[in-house]
Amino acid sequence: MVFRTVVTCEAVLALGQAVLAGSFLSGHYEALDLHALNATATGLTALAQIVAALLLWRPGGGPGWPVLAGIALFAVEAGQIAMGYGRALAVHVPLGVAIIAGTLLMLVWAWRPAAGPERAAGADA
Repeated sequence: MVFRTVVTCEAVLALGQAVLAGSFLSGHYEALDLHALNATATGLTALAQIVAALLLWRPGGGPGWPVLAGIALFAVEAGQIAMGYGRALAVHVPLGVAIIAGTLLMLVWAWRPAAGPERAAGADA
């Protein structure tokens, strides 16, 4: 349940980034500061997702690939933050779309019944 909670938080924060960026582009310039603050929260949540994925894998008995996906997500988000501060919008915007897509795919996987601890425990039976 910890993994699902963290992945859900990550997805909400990632979607919030798109809302804040859109708000900034609509002329609400104070949204840019919130966008930067939310980027930090999103990155920290990606770190928490790595920890939760490790717990899902060992000792939880789940698959190990979410750990690698979490590490990749954190690395991409770090690059995304750098691109944003560097105002490299030609990379920043499409990379943001890719982050949201990947995060939503992880969210769907995390909430599938087969991803839950009940399934992992019953798989050996």
